[in-house]
Amino acid sequence: MKVTVSRKAHFNAAHRLHRKEWDDARNEEVFGKCSNPHYHGHNYELVVAVTGEICEETGFVIDLKDLKELIYNKIEIPFDHKNLNLEVPQFKDLNPTAENISVVIWRILRHELPSHLNLEVTLYETPRNFVTYRGE
Repeated sequence: MKVTVSRKAHFNAAHRLHRKEWDDARNEEVFGKCSNPHYHGHNYELVVAVTGEICEETGFVIDLKDLKELIYNKIEIPFDHKNLNLEVPQFKDLNPTAENISVVIWRILRHELPSHLNLEVTLYETPRNFVTYRGE
Protein backbone atom coordinates (compact mmCIF):
# COMPACT_ATOMS: atom_id res chain seq x y z
CA MET A 1 0.00 0.00 0.00
CA LYS A 2 1.54 3.31 -1.12
CA VAL A 3 0.83 6.53 0.72
CA THR A 4 1.84 10.11 -0.04
CA VAL A 5 2.95 12.45 2.72
CA SER A 6 3.52 16.14 2.07
CA ARG A 7 5.34 19.02 3.68
CA LYS A 8 4.78 22.72 2.93
CA ALA A 9 7.61 25.23 3.02
CA HIS A 10 8.10 28.87 2.11
CA PHE A 11 10.87 31.06 0.79
CA ASN A 12 11.17 34.57 -0.62
CA ALA A 13 13.43 35.16 -3.59
CA ALA A 14 14.09 37.61 -6.39
CA HIS A 15 14.75 36.75 -10.00
CA ARG A 16 14.80 38.09 -13.51
CA LEU A 17 13.53 36.14 -16.50
CA HIS A 18 15.74 36.81 -19.47
CA ARG A 19 18.10 35.30 -21.98
CA LYS A 20 21.57 36.82 -21.99
CA GLU A 21 21.91 36.52 -25.76
CA TRP A 22 18.70 38.53 -26.38
CA ASP A 23 18.48 42.30 -26.28
CA ASP A 24 16.21 44.10 -23.81
CA ALA A 25 13.42 44.52 -26.37
CA ARG A 26 13.26 40.78 -27.14
CA ASN A 27 13.39 39.88 -23.43
CA GLU A 28 10.58 42.30 -22.68
CA GLU A 29 8.53 40.96 -25.59
CA VAL A 30 8.82 37.36 -24.31
CA PHE A 31 9.00 37.79 -20.52
CA GLY A 32 7.18 41.12 -20.02
CA LYS A 33 7.69 42.87 -16.71
CA CYS A 34 9.38 39.71 -15.39
CA SER A 35 12.42 40.73 -17.47
CA ASN A 36 12.96 43.86 -15.35
CA PRO A 37 16.76 44.32 -15.23
CA HIS A 38 16.40 45.33 -11.57
CA TYR A 39 14.72 41.99 -10.75
CA HIS A 40 11.46 41.30 -8.93
CA GLY A 41 10.47 38.97 -6.11
CA HIS A 42 8.01 36.29 -5.12
CA ASN A 43 6.83 34.70 -1.91
CA TYR A 44 7.20 31.11 -3.06
CA GLU A 45 5.19 28.33 -1.47
CA LEU A 46 6.60 24.86 -1.86
CA VAL A 47 4.86 21.52 -1.38
CA VAL A 48 7.08 18.46 -1.30
CA ALA A 49 5.23 15.14 -1.60
CA VAL A 50 6.90 11.80 -0.91
CA THR A 51 5.19 8.56 -1.87
CA GLY A 52 6.12 5.09 -0.72
CA GLU A 53 5.20 2.03 1.26
CA ILE A 54 4.40 2.45 4.94
CA CYS A 55 7.20 1.04 7.05
CA GLU A 56 5.77 -1.69 9.29
CA GLU A 57 8.18 -0.87 12.10
CA THR A 58 7.62 2.91 12.28
CA GLY A 59 4.31 3.43 10.50
CA PHE A 60 5.97 6.17 8.40
CA VAL A 61 6.56 6.58 4.70
CA ILE A 62 9.18 9.11 5.78
CA ASP A 63 9.64 10.80 9.13
CA LEU A 64 8.16 14.27 8.55
CA LYS A 65 10.73 15.74 10.95
CA ASP A 66 13.46 14.46 8.63
CA LEU A 67 11.66 15.82 5.57
CA LYS A 68 11.24 19.19 7.28
CA GLU A 69 14.96 19.37 8.05
CA LEU A 70 15.90 18.28 4.54
CA ILE A 71 13.76 20.98 2.92
CA TYR A 72 15.03 23.60 5.34
CA ASN A 73 18.72 22.79 4.88
CA LYS A 74 18.75 22.06 1.14
CA ILE A 75 16.11 24.50 -0.15
CA GLU A 76 15.06 27.17 2.32
CA ILE A 77 18.53 28.19 3.51
CA PRO A 78 20.11 28.34 0.02
CA PHE A 79 17.09 30.01 -1.68
CA ASP A 80 15.42 32.23 0.93
CA HIS A 81 16.00 35.96 0.55
CA LYS A 82 18.35 35.35 -2.36
CA ASN A 83 18.58 36.70 -5.87
CA LEU A 84 18.25 33.42 -7.74
CA ASN A 85 20.07 34.70 -10.83
CA LEU A 86 23.08 35.94 -8.87
CA GLU A 87 23.30 33.91 -5.67
CA VAL A 88 22.07 30.40 -6.43
CA PRO A 89 24.67 28.53 -8.52
CA GLN A 90 22.12 26.33 -10.34
CA PHE A 91 20.72 29.45 -12.06
CA LYS A 92 24.00 30.91 -13.26
CA ASP A 93 23.15 29.77 -16.79
CA LEU A 94 19.55 28.63 -16.29
CA ASN A 95 16.59 30.99 -16.56
CA PRO A 96 14.88 30.85 -13.12
CA THR A 97 11.33 30.29 -14.33
CA ALA A 98 8.93 28.54 -11.97
CA GLU A 99 9.35 25.46 -14.16
CA ASN A 100 13.14 25.47 -13.87
CA ILE A 101 13.07 26.27 -10.15
CA SER A 102 10.80 23.29 -9.51
CA VAL A 103 13.09 20.96 -11.48
CA VAL A 104 16.17 22.22 -9.61
CA ILE A 105 14.43 21.70 -6.25
CA TRP A 106 13.31 18.22 -7.28
CA ARG A 107 16.86 17.26 -8.31
CA ILE A 108 18.35 18.54 -5.06
CA LEU A 109 15.82 16.63 -2.94
CA ARG A 110 15.85 13.49 -5.11
CA HIS A 111 19.57 13.17 -4.48
CA GLU A 112 18.92 13.14 -0.72
CA LEU A 113 16.02 10.67 -0.57
CA PRO A 114 16.13 6.87 -0.67
CA SER A 115 15.52 5.55 -4.18
CA HIS A 116 12.41 3.56 -3.16
CA LEU A 117 10.52 6.80 -2.45
CA ASN A 118 8.79 8.77 -5.22
CA LEU A 119 9.07 12.55 -5.14
CA GLU A 120 6.80 15.32 -6.38
CA VAL A 121 7.47 19.05 -6.03
CA THR A 122 4.81 21.72 -6.43
CA LEU A 123 6.02 25.32 -6.45
CA TYR A 124 3.59 28.22 -6.13
CA GLU A 125 5.02 31.42 -7.57
CA THR A 126 1.73 33.17 -6.77
CA PRO A 127 -1.45 31.77 -5.23
CA ARG A 128 -2.79 31.18 -8.76
CA ASN A 129 0.38 30.24 -10.65
CA PHE A 130 2.09 27.00 -9.76
CA VAL A 131 4.16 24.22 -11.30
CA THR A 132 4.36 20.51 -10.42
CA TYR A 133 7.33 18.32 -11.29
CA ARG A 134 7.57 14.55 -10.74
CA GLY A 135 10.89 13.79 -12.41
CA GLU A 136 9.36 12.76 -15.71
